[in-house]
Amino acid sequence: MRYYNTKDWTNVLFKVTRADVLNKLWWILIVLAIYAAGIAYLELEYWKLSDKSVIKNLPVMHSLLGFAISLVLVFRTNTAYDRWWEGRKLWGGLVNNSRNLALKLSVVLREDQQEERAFFRRIIPGYAQALHQHLLKERTRVMLFDENEQTQKIISAIDTEKHVPNQVAGLLYEHVKKLYREGSISGEVLLFLNSELQSFTEICGACERIKNTPIPSSYGVFIKRFVLIYLLTLPWGYVFQLGYWVVPVVVFITYVLASLELIAEEIEDPFGGDENDLPTHKMAENIRKSVEEIL
Repeated sequence: MRYYNTKDWTNVLFKVTRADVLNKLWWILIVLAIYAAGIAYLELEYWKLSDKSVIKNLPVMHSLLGFAISLVLVFRTNTAYDRWWEGRKLWGGLVNNSRNLALKLSVVLREDQQEERAFFRRIIPGYAQALHQHLLKERTRVMLFDENEQTQKIISAIDTEKHVPNQVAGLLYEHVKKLYREGSISGEVLLFLNSELQSFTEICGACERIKNTPIPSSYGVFIKRFVLIYLLTLPWGYVFQLGYWVVPVVVFITYVLASLELIAEEIEDPFGGDENDLPTHKMAENIRKSVEEIL
């Protein structure tokens, strides 16, 4: 995720990022500029059409279509932002629940139970790291932050070809149950810890729902075709009012509409590797630091 100073107007206005439409669709802007210039030349110089032509009524159609396009793009952007914000809330919940679980365990476990404390100090942040890798759709790498014998024992019990977050959550449940069987914790404490343990799997499932349920393809295709038709017919009617100034006007409108669609495409999957996706790796690192401080 890219961090920036919202009060620094100069840097925000003039810095071009990888996600900017100028980087991604610059060739489309050039093609549409040439296209608009060609239409202006044909209507004004070659065909010598007057402003009394039937084509002069096209701006009326564009006014109506512009309103429809604005509604569609606003709905598209809001839907994408809702997915991004829900993902942020889920990971915020994971941070809080990890801290709560660590706080409860720090009170429940005795000072002489250093092995159990060390286990939870590694496995709780390990779940966040495993979920981060799982959502990136990469081959999951279980990172439990150090390489001692205890860590290697934990890693050896995990099959990276299967659902890793579920296996890490299973290790958490198994170890808590082991403490209960040994009498280290009571049944009341077991129920006391259950809510945080259960929340890990619920957060994982909610993140998978966002990740695996994209915006319907027919909806995205319709928006792109709608915008393209709007842009291709734009120079035909406005050339009589603007002359050759229709070229920069068409380029600017293309930039605005394409930028809105690219923003929606980028943030609708908040767990990818795009510039403005959620910094899940950084949040997993914050969980590790918090849990280590508490335990």
